[in-house]
Amino acid sequence: MSDFDQMGIVVDWVDACRKGDLATLLDLYADDARVECMCNGKRHYRGRRELETYWGPRLSTFSSAGFGLEEINPVPHGIDLEYSVAGSLRIHASFRFSPEGKIYSTLCEPARQSPHADGVC
Repeated sequence: MSDFDQMGIVVDWVDACRKGDLATLLDLYADDARVECMCNGKRHYRGRRELETYWGPRLSTFSSAGFGLEEINPVPHGIDLEYSVAGSLRIHASFRFSPEGKIYSTLCEPARQSPHADGVC
């Protein structure tokens, strides 16, 4: 059992995405964190610089198109989240944490989609 609030960290992640706050979002990640994105082919990003390259353009889209929290659930080794962009594109993200209470890994992939989703996560 962790001594930090994993759910709270993911809620902070959601808030940073809604605000388009890249600095706050990156601060939630461990220095050697990784993101694996399965939305448009399999892509891997590791470390703050690569995460900044990944998240920067997406946050602009999130803040202009709208970012919605659909579901958030604790799972045995972290937190699973489903969110929507522009009210239609749905993404499933799984978060795992370092012992220090930082996001160590995020895996994102498409979730249930509405007919108008364009496949960008």
